[in-house]
Amino acid sequence: MMRLLAGLLALGTALATTLFAQTPDRRLTPVWDLTAGFASPESAFYDAASNAIFVSSINGQILDKDGNGYISRLSPDGKVVAEKWATGVNAPKGLRSARGVLYAADIDTVVGFDLKSGREVSRTTIDGAVFLNDLATAPDGTIYVSDSTALKIFEVRNGTASVFVEGGNQVEQPNGLLVDGGRLILGSVGPAPVPGAPRGAAAGRGRAAVAGHLFAFDRKSKQRTLLTAEPVGGIDGIELDGRGGLIVTDVIGRRLLHVNKAGTVTVLAAFPAGGADFGYIAARKLAVVPFLASNSVAAYDLTNLVR
Repeated sequence: MMRLLAGLLALGTALATTLFAQTPDRRLTPVWDLTAGFASPESAFYDAASNAIFVSSINGQILDKDGNGYISRLSPDGKVVAEKWATGVNAPKGLRSARGVLYAADIDTVVGFDLKSGREVSRTTIDGAVFLNDLATAPDGTIYVSDSTALKIFEVRNGTASVFVEGGNQVEQPNGLLVDGGRLILGSVGPAPVPGAPRGAAAGRGRAAVAGHLFAFDRKSKQRTLLTAEPVGGIDGIELDGRGGLIVTDVIGRRLLHVNKAGTVTVLAAFPAGGADFGYIAARKLAVVPFLASNSVAAYDLTNLVR
């Protein structure tokens, strides 16, 4: 998996150069940019109830159970409130909250922390999980978590995990997740790997090699709907735009994208590095983007871009 990730990021360097040449200059100036206190930050999440931003730091290899991972707490104006607000995790990635608990996807385990104290309050290890990546929560407390290697989306209810949907033909290589009412939105990094085929940069020469798609699954029937026919890129973070559309990060293409409710894809920003699973403060139209490779987190004002 490490070789695949390294290959995709290498391919993304060449791909980003091509994409920048094909689109207008969308390089935004950050409202704030933090360059200290993070170690491979993968996910940023804004919790409205506590008016706080939480950032997961892998702080090591993405699949190493080394206990080095941690979660930071920031204020919306870019101040580090607590660099190591929560610890005791290995390589935390996706973050979401529900019912006063912040949940983190940690390799093969979903770990919950009390939002007031940062104290660990739950731990659910998932049989068959290999590389848990993004995480989404529903108001009823149901947790969904993607496994980018096992090609599955797991569902956790009351501490018990089961497979929600699986298979490369259904989920491609799953990453970004978001609950939107009765549907679960999925963004894939790209097609599921073909057994025996070359991986990484040798797997393809161009955008199609890392063209992920956006899907919506009915949470009850599990019926899948394609949200846009356009290839979106290597999808990581997904947030609602408040107008029936979505804002997503293309971590491979180094872009922030808008997908309106009609399925039209627009480039909002082009980044110098791959932005991972971002957080969004809807009231301020502020996107908080972690940059895994540069150990930084930056915020961007989308007021004039998302209308």
